Parts: sequence; structure tokens; C-alpha cells
Amino acid sequence: MNDENPGGEWPAHNEETQEIWNTNAEWWDDRIGDGNTFQDVLIEPATERLLEIGPGTTVLDICCGAGRFAMRMAELGAHVVAFDFSGRFVERAKARTPDGMGDIEYHVIDATDREQLLSLGAGRFDGAVATMCLMDMCRIEPLMSALPTLLKPGGWFVFSVVHPCFQPVHTCKFAESLEQDGEVLVKRGVKVSHYLTPKAYKSIGIIGQPRPQYYFHRPLQLIFDAGFRQGFVVDGFEEPGFPEDPEDKRYLRWQNIPEIPPIVVVRMRLKG
Repeated sequence: MNDENPGGEWPAHNEETQEIWNTNAEWWDDRIGDGNTFQDVLIEPATERLLEIGPGTTVLDICCGAGRFAMRMAELGAHVVAFDFSGRFVERAKARTPDGMGDIEYHVIDATDREQLLSLGAGRFDGAVATMCLMDMCRIEPLMSALPTLLKPGGWFVFSVVHPCFQPVHTCKFAESLEQDGEVLVKRGVKVSHYLTPKAYKSIGIIGQPRPQYYFHRPLQLIFDAGFRQGFVVDGFEEPGFPEDPEDKRYLRWQNIPEIPPIVVVRMRLKG
């Protein structure tokens, strides 16, 4: 299913998206709740470099899943208010959080519902984090419009997403051999034939998951513009890639395409 929409908003898919994540939550958490290579090498280190967390910092964790990064931010000294619209993910997050870790509160809230977001408290948060979830959200405008109210003046918003330039719908990884200076070399990369037009489509994040999930592809300009219209500026930007693995080049996996970043991590900040 490919559903194009120039505005990049698909509210009609929200209920099904929630059902899908409630179905996948326990299976997903069982597979990567303790981390995987993407989290350990790319997502979390880059996100931490862009955070501004210290004692007394209050952070909003948007679409927290099973709470892995909420717990990490609490370890860094933040009071974390974490939420997800999957009640099953929130149950897993509460179960995973140690009893002695009292600096996290969990809620079941829909990040596409502005009124639900505002119920968390105006001017309460020093910053907000959305880890690998904007591409899973059928709408991002309600979140972007609520953040200036939720954040303190000068507040920041750090988000990570699959890189829309290099992982849009129907991206194809390739490997080809070529002769150069008497040697046969293998060149690996990605082929992209679709980028500018927003699309909703179903795919899988992990092989074997119970139900395919929706991805909502938006070009970077659309994501940035949603923030710019609310008074945000970009003041931090990373495109982490895997270090080349010299031992195993048999497969077309991201670890063997070191020049192409599979994710992007961005920090936005409210002007003034």
C-alpha cells in the first residue's frame, strides 16, 4: 500500500497504527528491549551528544516504547516524563524500570493529539526527545504545535528518524564489482528512486514481527518546516554511520555501507 499525501499527514491511519503497535509491543520488546546494534552504535550515542541534561532537568520522552532511553536519561540525572500511545508498551516500560529509579513517570498518551499532549503541563519541560518515532506517526503537526507550550523558553527538541534521504520507500541496497588498478573491488551503496513526495506505506522493522507497521515517509524539508513554523531553529545535526566491518562483507547490510548514514539525529531549539 502506497498512500501519497503532499502534506505528510495521514490521520485516518492513526487507529490502525495504534492497533499494530499494541499487537507488536511485547514481541518487539522481547527482541530489542535490551538494545541492538543500531541503538548501541548509532542512535543513542548521537542522541546523547545532542542532549542538554543535568540534575534538575525535566525531559519529555515522546513515544517511549518500553522505556529503554527514558531510563538512560534518568541515569544522566533528568526527571523524565515518558509516554506512548501503546498501553502495552507502557506496561512493559513500567515493568522494566527498577523500583529504585523514581525519576520517571509513565503515561498513555497519543502524540498525534494536541490536547492530550498539553495535559502534561505548560512550560514544564527543559527539553523533549523523540527516539526513532516521527516516521511511525501519522501526524507530526499536533506534536510540533504543542511543544512550544510544553517547553520552557529556549527549550530543545532532539529527535532521531530513519534517514529519509537514504531509506525512503523502495530503497534498494546494491553491491557491484569493478576492476581498478589491477584489483577487483566491491562497491556497495543504496539506490533511491523516491524522496520528495510523502508516502504512507507498510513495512517491517524486524524480520518476523507479528504485523507489518506503517512508515510515514516525509522529506527533511517537511519535517524541518513543521518545526520552523512553530519558532524552532536547528542547532544540532548528526548523520551517524557504522564503522566499516573488515571481517564480514558478505551481506548487504548497513554495517557494510559505511559511507551512507541510515539514521539522522537533529536538535531543534525554540528561538528567544
